[in-house]
Amino acid sequence: MMKNKISLILFFTALSCNISFSQETFKTMFYNLLNFPLQEPAASRLNDLEVVLTDYQPDLLMVCELNNATGATTILNRIQQNINANYVMANFVLNSSDDTIGDQNDLQNLIYYDSTKFSLESQAEVTTIFRDFNHYVLKLNTVNKDTNPIILNVIVAHLKASSGTANAALRFQMAQDLTAYLDTFPSSEYVLFGGDFNFYTNSEDGFQEFLDTDNNITFIDPANRMGSWHNNTNYIDVFTQSTRTTTSLGGASGGFDDRFDFILTSQNMQNNPELQFENGSYKVFGNNANINCYNNPINSLDCAGNDYSFTIRNALHNFSDHLPVTINITTTENLLSVDEFEENSITFKILGTNIIKNQLKIKANRKPTFANYVSIYNTLGQTIETVSIKDNEELIINTTSYSNGLYYVVLNGVNVKSLKFIKVN
Repeated sequence: MMKNKISLILFFTALSCNISFSQETFKTMFYNLLNFPLQEPAASRLNDLEVVLTDYQPDLLMVCELNNATGATTILNRIQQNINANYVMANFVLNSSDDTIGDQNDLQNLIYYDSTKFSLESQAEVTTIFRDFNHYVLKLNTVNKDTNPIILNVIVAHLKASSGTANAALRFQMAQDLTAYLDTFPSSEYVLFGGDFNFYTNSEDGFQEFLDTDNNITFIDPANRMGSWHNNTNYIDVFTQSTRTTTSLGGASGGFDDRFDFILTSQNMQNNPELQFENGSYKVFGNNANINCYNNPINSLDCAGNDYSFTIRNALHNFSDHLPVTINITTTENLLSVDEFEENSITFKILGTNIIKNQLKIKANRKPTFANYVSIYNTLGQTIETVSIKDNEELIINTTSYSNGLYYVVLNGVNVKSLKFIKVN
């Protein structure tokens, strides 16, 4: 009897390695694209961007200084072809805020995202004296998305640049326009706010406007690095500009000395298991926090470190005068993603949608010779069905007798992540 109990414990321990009930994590990035694609050479810069995105693999990419729809689709096509075929983008919209002061419309915001993890519910523009804020409403692709949807509001911004009281006043006015807009939303809304803010210090009125606790939506700095950032090496770990000391590549050329780029979150994302930022995950991508990097180009030996290689830093240097900012957000809800595993000789994936009515289709192979069958489990860990597989076979499993709910599919004998599907009527 004791031997049987131990066997059961070992079985469920092994099963737990394949069936994960832990939190889901989303990798997010904000990046100033430096006049893409009008800033030449666009083709080689696109290759540099691919290096960056391939390394980080963001689930949500927020961008500014995107020039036109051609540039937007060029980036999307490259991502879909070489990085993540599930990537899509929101509708490209021209900036309208500057229509009365020049109507240049050459610096746009946009988001790209993994469509297996988010769906775009709506988008809107908040006009200001200078540039639009772009508001995107995303729904997480969770198991309970229809009965208990989790909504993430994503705001992308590019505030007025340059020092001086006049420019700071314009940034403040823009910030007020956004907070007035957000004051029409419930304070319970989750908001992720990424942008090139161009603030030189946290004491600027515009930055304080975002942090004002009297607002319906109060923002916080997940990096918790408040201070006077400009030319202050105490904050070199959050510096984002400039990656360059040469003017020949376009953009600013002053070397590494400013914190202009941010991702803020609404206060309710600080300690909320349903949706929160992961403590310690806020990073400036490409920044090794090397004090010798001050006023130097990001690809120099002075900026070397353990986190980001020369290859990454050189691609960042050549693509933009800004570094991207990244942060992870998490939820304890299970995602209903289009699951698959393909690596080396192993293929294991659900074909089509994983919202199943009568028939589940799975592609699996036996090239690891010990992978002879797949098993289906319910959320209690009970075996519902076991099906043998042949090499590279498409399995068709009749699910008409299954109860509605979440199920896991395990490739037995192989330590790969289980697949998930939901049975519905």
